[in-house]
Amino acid sequence: MRLTAYTDYSLRVLMYLALNGDRLATISELSETYGLSANHLMKIIHNLGKLGYIETVRGRGGGMRLAGIPEEINLGQVIRHMEPDFAVAECADTRRPTECVIAPACRLQSILEKAVQAFLGVLDNHTLADLLQSRTRLMTLLNIEPVEMRPS
Repeated sequence: MRLTAYTDYSLRVLMYLALNGDRLATISELSETYGLSANHLMKIIHNLGKLGYIETVRGRGGGMRLAGIPEEINLGQVIRHMEPDFAVAECADTRRPTECVIAPACRLQSILEKAVQAFLGVLDNHTLADLLQSRTRLMTLLNIEPVEMRPS
């Protein structure tokens, strides 16, 4: 199972915003920090805002921040929202018919479905807070000044 870059970057954005507390961060700040395209980040941030994971503030002095607390943002849910599908093989893609001649007798599709469910099950047991366990080290690596965190 491999996550798309879009999902990877979405998780990085959420981590960055969580480490910043209530301070507003900007797209240019995220772009510079992670070395990512500002245009690509705009799409991600728009989607994260639409899904309610982040709050955006328009205008001069605007930016974005996490909409909730890290302990309430489930990784399995975030990944389900970000990934276009979880078909790990052509035959596992239920959106289109397979052209595989052995499909009627093959068990690979059901085994792959179980594997995807196990993968997502592990992620369902973790929150954004779990990604922040090395908070001080992460903040140093991302050049984030310590801020007052919201009470949990």
